[in-house]
Amino acid sequence: MSYPVIDTYSTLDSILHRFDPRAKLITFTILIFSFAFITELVVALLAVIFSIILIFISRIPLHFVYISLKFPALFIFMIIVVMAFTVQGSPLIGLGYVSITIEGLYIGALIFLRAIASLILAFLMLATSRFDEIIKAMYSLKIPNILIQMITFSYRYIFVLLGEFFTMKRSMYTRGFKMKLNQYSLNIIGNMIGMLLVKSYERGEKVYRSMLSRGYTGNPRLFTDFRMVMADYMLSSVLLLIAFSVQLFPFVISNL
Repeated sequence: MSYPVIDTYSTLDSILHRFDPRAKLITFTILIFSFAFITELVVALLAVIFSIILIFISRIPLHFVYISLKFPALFIFMIIVVMAFTVQGSPLIGLGYVSITIEGLYIGALIFLRAIASLILAFLMLATSRFDEIIKAMYSLKIPNILIQMITFSYRYIFVLLGEFFTMKRSMYTRGFKMKLNQYSLNIIGNMIGMLLVKSYERGEKVYRSMLSRGYTGNPRLFTDFRMVMADYMLSSVLLLIAFSVQLFPFVISNL
């Protein structure tokens, strides 16, 4: 079974692909946090438009973006539904004992747009660089070693665990198992999850012993030499300026 790998198109040529991974991590992280704390709906909409423009600049195929982000975006969209029915305010549509409020729609739309903008930025940050370059950039930025190793092994072996899960699932269905909402089905699913956890632990032990036998010490060897050029400084300045402008916009409007 094949899985979508986020750095599939990391070899394309664009200004974001050529962006120094260290500067990319710093500036995109600041930009994501800036977008996450937007308080105006119009500014949040502009943030989404800006993020979509970056997608076109990156030259990543739209179908790959859609495949990678459709499920997270659908999950985030449910926030609008929840907020519309739970936030108190002026009713827009009455549905018996519940009603959709204007305030709920406003807050839900604001959260949705902020999350979508941040999601797209996080996707672009990872999709425009090879995963090993991102990891090496994190080491260069002195991020705690244990955290980086957790991210590395999680990314490397999540697909292995998914493969084990679907193999076990196919094996169950070939033996006549049918998923139903009863105690028997829940017991089978519980046993399958337990077996998956046991297998993952055993595989982890084997991998760890194999790495130790090959001289693994927990300290990576970096063969990539990152160098900042003028284009990296200019792009970093532009992105940081946008991040700070987004936060300063409400104060400027309120003082006019």
